Amino acid sequence: MEIGIIVMGVFVGFLVGLTGVGGAALLTPILMLIGINPLVAVGTDLFYNSITKLFGTIQHWRQKTINGWLVLYLSFGSIPGAVIAIVLLRCFDFNSHNLELIIKHSIGYVLIFVATAMMFQLFLSNHFKTESVETNPIEGKKGITILIGFLLGFVVGLTSIGSGSLFALALLYIYRIRASKVVGTDIAHAFALVTVAGLLHAGYGNVDFLLAANLLIGSIPGVIIGSTLSAKVPAKPLRIIMAMIILISGVKLIF
Repeated sequence: MEIGIIVMGVFVGFLVGLTGVGGAALLTPILMLIGINPLVAVGTDLFYNSITKLFGTIQHWRQKTINGWLVLYLSFGSIPGAVIAIVLLRCFDFNSHNLELIIKHSIGYVLIFVATAMMFQLFLSNHFKTESVETNPIEGKKGITILIGFLLGFVVGLTSIGSGSLFALALLYIYRIRASKVVGTDIAHAFALVTVAGLLHAGYGNVDFLLAANLLIGSIPGVIIGSTLSAKVPAKPLRIIMAMIILISGVKLIF
């Protein structure tokens, strides 16, 4: 076990538990910052996330806070999208430097988008809310649901980022499911998506299992501590700070 990696896991887990910000948006840039190959950083993060999302999915299944049909139709698009992204990375005859550059820039742009989306939710989302909530969110939207899943799944397969944050935006503003089911549906779908993507990356040798294990050892207690403190610490200022950190990380990866 490498103490530094475990401490990193504690740090990321703590911030996730404290702010609710997606772990991939924090972890993948940090892994690249410490010198991990971008492709291995993406694959390891997806594998790591599949394990963390498993426990969340089990809990939300017990609480009956998952919209199963929405998870299914999103998965019809997102899983093929992620698979295509990963296979393209494998098949295209890029030299090592170009491939790393493509992944770094892709992650950078997605981080900027995620940070912008976070700021939108914090400051402007109340202006777009209405009282009605659809009881059957995919009625008449099956085709667009699969398409949205495909596009966002492609992004996740390429960058490991967005399985939570990007799909959560869709659940809130396109399908408008009840708030009590947003988190559960988001986590259950993310579990299916990142598990398939993580296993495919593992099959191509892009997962550092020892690194993932050390991160898990640290992040599990980190999440518990952060979640415990979240009720006592004002969330909005922390989320603003996290959005700015993610934004800066994205800009640095591009430039």
